[in-house]
This record gives sequence, structure tokens and C-alpha cells, in this order.
Amino acid sequence: MPPKFDPTVVHYVYVRCYGGEAPATASLAPKTGPLGLSPKKVADDIVKATVKEHKGIRVTCKLTIQNRQARVEVVPSASSLIIKALKEPPRDRKKVKHIKHSGNLPLQTIIELARTMRAHDRSKSMKLEGTVKEMLGTAQSVGCLIEKQPPHDIIDKIKSGEIEIPEE
Repeated sequence: MPPKFDPTVVHYVYVRCYGGEAPATASLAPKTGPLGLSPKKVADDIVKATVKEHKGIRVTCKLTIQNRQARVEVVPSASSLIIKALKEPPRDRKKVKHIKHSGNLPLQTIIELARTMRAHDRSKSMKLEGTVKEMLGTAQSVGCLIEKQPPHDIIDKIKSGEIEIPEE
């Protein structure tokens, strides 16, 4: 006989999916089924939480499950924040493949995104400067420019001291 269901226990489940689209119920069922939740209902909740701001961008969703109720929270990743900051139109991932995220962002935007990452405990760096370097590395892999320069040039200028990053 299974143990009694405790309504006070809080479970956290992380799901990576495209914003505005329901994740596959086959991937949700093993995670939410044992907790007494319907994967279809959880998928609908995820769609509602991500459809406005994160449509077409791959994001991580944190499901907080307590007393058989799921609360969806979008956890920002560096790449999703940068793609959102580029203000590109939402794409249909079934039709448009291998998109190039060519764009230009000011350094101040990268600093603000780094502060967002620190506020959500998503950065492993001890200082804001290190988090900005993490964001610049992600910007390089996404393929955008920072103040019309490659992001790695900005990283080199931060290391040499030409560019000052404020403390927090």
C-alpha cells in the first residue's frame, strides 16, 4: 500500500520547453503523475504562463507543486533573456529553422540582464563583473553584437580594465 499523501509537502519540478507551446505529455507524465497531477492540465498551465512574454523562446519552467496544485514560474536563462532583449519577432519553430540572432545590444542592457540573473540565483559568479562576462559569452554564442563589437572584445576590455562594471 502506498504511503499517505501529505498536503503540506512542496515538490519542485523543472521542465524545459518552448514558450507558448505545451511540452509533450510523455515528458511530463513521469514527473507529475506520481504527484497526483494530470500532465494535460500542467501543460495548459505552462502554456498560459509562457505565451505572452516568451513565445517561441526555449525557457525553463519551475513547477511548484503543493496539495496537488501546480504553480508555474518561468526561470530566466541567459540565452532566453538575450534573445528577448533583441526584440525579434516570434518564430514558428516548425517552419523557420537555424535562425541567426543578428542584432546589437548596448552594454547597459547586458548589465541589467546580469542583474536579473543574479536576482534569480542563476549565476555562479561572485561579482557582477563575472556575471556580465557570462552574459557576454552567451551573447557570443547566440550571435549578436554588443555596441557594434563582438562580445569577446568587450570581455577583453573588461579584463584589461578599459571598461568598468559597477559593483551590484
